[in-house]
Amino acid sequence: MNLQDIAKILDEAAKNAQPVTQISSEHSFSESDAYVIQQKSIERRYARGEKLIGLKMGFTSKAKMEQMGVHDLIWGRLTDDMLYKDGGQLPFQKFIHPRAEPEICFLIKKEINTAVPLSEIKNYVEGIAAAIEIIDSRYQNFKFSLEDVIADNCSSAGLVIGEWQSPDLPIDDLKIELIIDGEAVQTGTSAAILGNPWESLVAAARLAVRYGETITAGSVIMAGAATSAVYLKKGQKVSAKVESLGEVSLEVV
Repeated sequence: MNLQDIAKILDEAAKNAQPVTQISSEHSFSESDAYVIQQKSIERRYARGEKLIGLKMGFTSKAKMEQMGVHDLIWGRLTDDMLYKDGGQLPFQKFIHPRAEPEICFLIKKEINTAVPLSEIKNYVEGIAAAIEIIDSRYQNFKFSLEDVIADNCSSAGLVIGEWQSPDLPIDDLKIELIIDGEAVQTGTSAAILGNPWESLVAAARLAVRYGETITAGSVIMAGAATSAVYLKKGQKVSAKVESLGEVSLEVV
């Protein structure tokens, strides 16, 4: 099976909300191959009319890196079809086994086509917002290897972004809550995102350059999870509340 075939399998799984067997259990492929598969899978979405709107960062928790035996972040692509309106509805049938994570999102002000140091990264940002990422592995039982999850676009499935706030607000240690039906089910801090969410954006710039992906003005970058993800059920209202940045919500229908 070639990389294009694997890309098709994963794209069809996402499009039809039908889980597939973990690819690496039957076919061996490298991390570099996995990013090629991801790109080919996303290109199928572009061919259907979807547009790239940004990137998401994964393994931004040092504990998660250690758990997966990796020493760097991973990243996936976000398209306009994944974006939902704040306060809007999330159609449960579009997903296999969706989970929600509370996050911080960056709005990019000018193109990033080179690595950018932490001391300069704020110059590229227009705004910061509270956000929720919906992750949905296309593999049965949410089981995967590092290569599997990269190939599967790092489980990217949906996102909702709150109101944009000034990039001058301090965000290195903000309280973050994931709230379902009015109850805080996960509580964490933005310091869980690499010690400082700005570090995630620095990593996004570095990795985008490595893999030939320009971060354009107007792009959004999801900084990574600050808490564990929580499975969603039909009928729930899910919200993320970030100190100083506000709240964002979705209704699962």
